[in-house]
Amino acid sequence: MIVLGIESSCDETAAAIVNDKREILGECVLTQLEHKTYGGVVPEIAARAHLDHIEDILEETFKNAGIKPQDIDAVAAASGPGLIGGVVIGVMAAKSLSLALGKPFIAINHLEGHALAARLTSDVEYPYLLLLVSGGHCQILVVKNVGEFERLGTTIDDAAGEAFDKVAKMLNLGYPGGPMIEKMADLGDENRFVLPRPLQSSGDCNLSFSGLKTAVRKIIESYSTDGNIEHAILRKQDVADICASFQKAATEHLLYKLKKAIVLFRTKYPQGKDLVVSGGVASNSYLREKLKQLAETEGLFFSAPPIKFCTDNGVMIAWAGMERALKGMYNNLDFKPRPRWPLDENAPKAAGAGGVKA
Repeated sequence: MIVLGIESSCDETAAAIVNDKREILGECVLTQLEHKTYGGVVPEIAARAHLDHIEDILEETFKNAGIKPQDIDAVAAASGPGLIGGVVIGVMAAKSLSLALGKPFIAINHLEGHALAARLTSDVEYPYLLLLVSGGHCQILVVKNVGEFERLGTTIDDAAGEAFDKVAKMLNLGYPGGPMIEKMADLGDENRFVLPRPLQSSGDCNLSFSGLKTAVRKIIESYSTDGNIEHAILRKQDVADICASFQKAATEHLLYKLKKAIVLFRTKYPQGKDLVVSGGVASNSYLREKLKQLAETEGLFFSAPPIKFCTDNGVMIAWAGMERALKGMYNNLDFKPRPRWPLDENAPKAAGAGGVKA
């Protein structure tokens, strides 16, 4: 079986083709650079860029795969959550192909794409414990099967990636901020600044990054004579030390909550043996190494998608589409794109084992 996946939920226009042998036949990703000027993604600009490039991305993907559109068996698209203008572009492209080719359409929750990506590249079995960390989402989940998720914890304010980006913006490191924070942290002293570890006594697996971000802001403000962050005078070493201290604090917060989640996971799913991390922040090498160490200590196998498949891409959507296609979980062409779509919400049921073909 061969599945095409389309991703357009934020600022990457991407497509990929995979088969049921876990082979990536072809892929193409265009990251929009227009947003650097604004320090963040502008929805209207993103949607227009998706519209301008989606046709070329699809053409290049089929060219890289060495197959024709009629050779695919199904077409999947990230159908939410995300910036609705971009999501609509990808979904309409997928539906058009579905109708023209007479192939089934599969609506993919963008987060499910991240959640299942490690199963394409690693031997990960259901159920497994997942830390999903990205620019817009931060959750600890049990992945029980395709479309079956149990949320153990979630952020009550900012997502981890959002906090990384905002701290980078305070330090004038540019956008996206996560990679710049990691780069500067490699040069810094992670023990120089004392930062809070949020929700230490909450007793649950929920996360919080707002207070941590505010604590960093106060440190930066202390380097100005009038308390104005814009007037702060920081040496390169100061910036590096702030980045390292923030990265350590954010990582330790995630590890602390994961330890609690592991206890719950083992109690409810004793057969589970895998700890997986995914999402854009999962490309942070410091976090990956600490998670690997945690997994080894707890007797779990650690898995993560290759770094290039942690950020938004078509491969994860194509693979999630494959997992659904193998179970006959197709969608009607009247499926409506969704700006919000909780991962642990029951997904809209497919049209049946045979699916609905246009």
